[in-house]
Amino acid sequence: MEEKQHIGQLFDRIARTYDGLNHGLSLNIDRAWRRKTVEMMPPAQHVLDVAIGTADLTIEMLRRGKAEQVTGIDLSEQMMQIGFRKCARYSLLVNFVHGDARKMPFEDDSFDGVTCAFGCRNFSDPDAGLREMHRVLKPGGQVTILEFSYPTNRLVRALYDIYFTRVLPLIGRMVSHDKTAYTYLNRSVKSFCWGEAFIQHLHDAGFRDEHFTPLTFGIATIYTAVKK
Repeated sequence: MEEKQHIGQLFDRIARTYDGLNHGLSLNIDRAWRRKTVEMMPPAQHVLDVAIGTADLTIEMLRRGKAEQVTGIDLSEQMMQIGFRKCARYSLLVNFVHGDARKMPFEDDSFDGVTCAFGCRNFSDPDAGLREMHRVLKPGGQVTILEFSYPTNRLVRALYDIYFTRVLPLIGRMVSHDKTAYTYLNRSVKSFCWGEAFIQHLHDAGFRDEHFTPLTFGIATIYTAVKK
């Protein structure tokens, strides 16, 4: 998908309106998804949040005591600037790193836990990103991934398609003034793997004890796996 080659620039363009649109267009369900994701994390000393963006997941895990320290990495500097200001507002110290998930500037076995919320499908090479997550995670650590998926129920899928192909791109363009970002969202979700297929990718990257938990009729899914 061509947009993935310039994904950092795409998110830079919509950074200012990203949080408001996310919460509004999901009717705040995205907040509940992140809370559930954090609930499924074991407590960890130092967590790497891949595709940290505006830091919503990082803030949730720090405020709930699931991480003592968080380092976040992202390709979008504008998204991270917003995340930095949000963390400062809550007096949370987070290390933001501008970088590519396919080749992260961290040593092997550096982190006690790794997370990623709505980022894997944006990697130009998702398998490379998963291998990097495995590399930097300490043995025994858990990766916890929240990602959009495609509903299997026919009625839910039909309503989902109407919303994601017509309503969401229209509102997204009106608010963010970007013609491509919210059209890309629908295409990226439908072209990405989910469920058992994504579990296989985790396994191929070296993870074990893989599990997935669908949320809200399968619109999103939480994946967990462990580095042995």
